[in-house]
Amino acid sequence: MIHLPTAWRLPLLGLALAWSLLAALYFSTGAAMVEIWNRSETFAHAWVVPPISAWLVWRRRADLAPLTPRAAPLWLWLLPPLGLLWLAGDLAAANSATQFALLGMAVALVPALLGTEAARRIAFPLGFLFFAVPFGDFLTPWLMERTADFTVIALRASGIPVFREALQFIIPSGSWSVVQACSGIRYLMASVMVGTLFAYLNYQSPRKRWAFVGVAIVTPLVANWLRAYMIVMLGHLSGNKLAVGVDHIIYGWVFFGLIMLAMFMIGSRWADPDAAPIPAPPPEPLSRAPGPRAAAILVAALLLVAAPPALRAQAARAGAHGTPLLAAPALPGWTWSAEPMTRWQPHFMNAASSLHGRFEPVARGAPVGLFIGYYRDQRYGRQLVTSVNDLVNVEEDKEWARTAAGRAEVDGQPWRTAELRGQALNRVSGDGSQAPRLRVWQVYWINGRPFTSDWQAKVYGAWRSLLGQGDDAAVVLVYADKAAAGPDDALLRDFVHANWATLDTALRGVRDRGDPPQR
Repeated sequence: MIHLPTAWRLPLLGLALAWSLLAALYFSTGAAMVEIWNRSETFAHAWVVPPISAWLVWRRRADLAPLTPRAAPLWLWLLPPLGLLWLAGDLAAANSATQFALLGMAVALVPALLGTEAARRIAFPLGFLFFAVPFGDFLTPWLMERTADFTVIALRASGIPVFREALQFIIPSGSWSVVQACSGIRYLMASVMVGTLFAYLNYQSPRKRWAFVGVAIVTPLVANWLRAYMIVMLGHLSGNKLAVGVDHIIYGWVFFGLIMLAMFMIGSRWADPDAAPIPAPPPEPLSRAPGPRAAAILVAALLLVAAPPALRAQAARAGAHGTPLLAAPALPGWTWSAEPMTRWQPHFMNAASSLHGRFEPVARGAPVGLFIGYYRDQRYGRQLVTSVNDLVNVEEDKEWARTAAGRAEVDGQPWRTAELRGQALNRVSGDGSQAPRLRVWQVYWINGRPFTSDWQAKVYGAWRSLLGQGDDAAVVLVYADKAAAGPDDALLRDFVHANWATLDTALRGVRDRGDPPQR
């Protein structure tokens, strides 16, 4: 067993102190990360990242022992931008930004307090920690589309006729749909993490390492497409007795495991011998041992770590607080009903307040639905712009599906557009014309300004919060029956043109006075 020299004791104690302060001040960020590991199968692999990283550092202990830790203040310059990233992410309720920033600060403290050479020798274990951040969910819709594309193409190439609409398709033996579990995101995340670790442990050449990481990215994508195709074929050929229900998932993981095993067995054929130990540096004079300079660097690091939460607390004290009160504004020519048009419920979770109903025209005509989800004092689990907030919960909603998406513009203001179909595709005959369909227009209202871009909405919201103007935000949906909406969504276009200013004024009233103008 190798014992670290005495010169390591105080620097390691300083690093432990800095990490302890980081854990205490940013506890909510770390807890949010762990909560995602706990509830999401996509990121369950992150539980093993910290112990693997610690093991990798332990493997390099013989290379670290001969060094004399020497604080490197130049690395402190990384803390302010990382702290700013955390602050902006927390103000915008962007979990990935806050979590990357937290781990970035933890990693930057290592060379700052132990020295550049010490950090260089454990660079990979430090970088490996970033696999603990639950990041990549934004790829899920794209992966679901590609899985559906490949499956349909492969089925048609196999001589099986397919009718497809969005992520659902029908073949002669039954209907299938690509849900989140079919996207392959779980396989991709696990493969990239394990593949990167395999490349580090088995190769010394950077070219070999990057090549294998590339293989670890491509392999699970192609494997998932083949898995989806084979599951549908198993169901089709067995009269829907195989590859449905629980065994659907089991077959998927067994197939993925076999593919990963084959990838590692092939990759091990080109493994390099272990690298030679790094020679010990010449001993340094005792006069250069850590002292007041190292203590000053530690104090500076602690102050830089503590600054972002202090600024966040100051911003939290500004702006509106309490439960916002929503009421439908009076619109000329329309009467309000608190009864929604359909059973469809937009999947915008944990809003501070919400409003859902419809406007009926005074004269003859079709109604227009309105949904407003209003958010205030946003934090983890209660923020507007997230990957789980959407028009339809594709994982749980079996009655509604999005079949189209686009853009529209009225009076210079952009809107997202979408088409929703009610009923599962297997309950619809012919070309699906019997299914109820809705045309939906969506916009984010962020502290008085409309946005359609997720990232622009987050950035603007964070900026307004930092200025002490609060984080009030809302999602506004107007919708109508597709047949009633008419060509180019004329009904919705006219409704928005005539009434958006009134809706905007009502939202500003909620923000500024905590109560909208009464009808």
